[in-house]
Amino acid sequence: MSLLTIAIVAVFLTGYACIALESLTKVNKAAVALLMLVVCWTLFMLNPSEYLTGISGENLSMAVNEVIEKHLGSTATTLFFLMGAMTIVEIVDQNGGFNFVRDMLRTQNKRSLLWRIAFLSFFLSAILDNMTTSIVMVMILRKLVSEKSDRIVYASLVIIAANSGGAFSPIGDVTTIMLWNMSLITAAGVIKELFLPSLLSMCVPAFLLQFTLKGNLAAPSTSESSAGSDDFTSLQRKVIFALGVGGLMFVPVFKSITHLPPYVGILLVLCLLWIVTELFYAHLPRKKEQGGLQKRVSNLLSRIDMATILFFLGILMAVACLEEIGVLTTMGQWLNTVSGGNHYLVTGAIGVLSSIVDNVPLVAGCMGMYPLTPTGDMAVDGIFWQLLAYCAGVGGSLLIIGSAAGVVVMGLEKISFGWYMRHITPIAFAGYLAGMISYWMLRSFVF
Repeated sequence: MSLLTIAIVAVFLTGYACIALESLTKVNKAAVALLMLVVCWTLFMLNPSEYLTGISGENLSMAVNEVIEKHLGSTATTLFFLMGAMTIVEIVDQNGGFNFVRDMLRTQNKRSLLWRIAFLSFFLSAILDNMTTSIVMVMILRKLVSEKSDRIVYASLVIIAANSGGAFSPIGDVTTIMLWNMSLITAAGVIKELFLPSLLSMCVPAFLLQFTLKGNLAAPSTSESSAGSDDFTSLQRKVIFALGVGGLMFVPVFKSITHLPPYVGILLVLCLLWIVTELFYAHLPRKKEQGGLQKRVSNLLSRIDMATILFFLGILMAVACLEEIGVLTTMGQWLNTVSGGNHYLVTGAIGVLSSIVDNVPLVAGCMGMYPLTPTGDMAVDGIFWQLLAYCAGVGGSLLIIGSAAGVVVMGLEKISFGWYMRHITPIAFAGYLAGMISYWMLRSFVF
């Protein structure tokens, strides 16, 4: 390994450590990721002929530009998908589309509410992303559960259910979106073969958690005050919900029909939802129309978390640099040698590691380490790629800092790292193992 390659790897590992220790450094991980992107590719340009053999002179500069543009194009498909999905969810939320979801959950029985929360979070996360699902569910929980000690139990289950639900859906988690965008998994394949493992990874912890809840809840408030409730009628809010959430469900169908990238389907749903909400506001009384200006799509676009988008840009492009210098291929060969080619060991370890560090660069790294093959475990919908989708998603539940859902809930409900590790980590791990065992049984005896 050359000194230049060592320098690029050192920069990446240093940046990775800073991202993992964001809570200590107090430096936003997006800034670190972007710096990694710039420094890694700058070092690459010091001697690109070392990695692009057989090319020299002006052709070398053109070849480097083509390489960067190729990776940027692949990254952009993921970024545009995320931006579109985040905007759609923001529109639905701000215009009261989730109001009736809260009403569906109302019950005084603590255990009954636990299972309703679990299943709704699970299926909602398969359509939305786990972070957005967690935010929506915590806001709903605050309307339904007044006791803090009970609410953090429900909130912890939301983390597990959201991560599990995102693992079996091509649009449910950033990592599955990445794998789907790169055609490593198909929508039908991942839903068919990962649904049961993902469901078990949620049901096992929910079953164990229900024994910590006893008695009934206080009568829930019947207040209807929520975003958008003063502007639109109940029917209009349901139309917005159906267009937004139903549209997200339609994206995989759109891709299979048109063979266009998923982000095109997302943009279609976004523009339709944009047009419908504009027409709704245009027909409001003038006073309400003026009051609803802040909830119009043109204003909601400014609320999209651009720091998250820039983080993905930085980390994915930095990983692309590692791919170009051959480090990921070498690491993949080493992992195969150490594990004896056992994909369950490799992906299982990646899942546990994803509870400590961000799963986005882990999955991006694996995509660069292992080439797609026409047949076998590394083929489209092969065992390795499906296990990677499951482990990277569900493994994030093992620690509260292991996923975007966990970090969000930790901030909203002030759940401590230690409490979660003592009370939730063991049962989350039980669900994680149950899902992997069920996947092995399905692959061995069914599919």
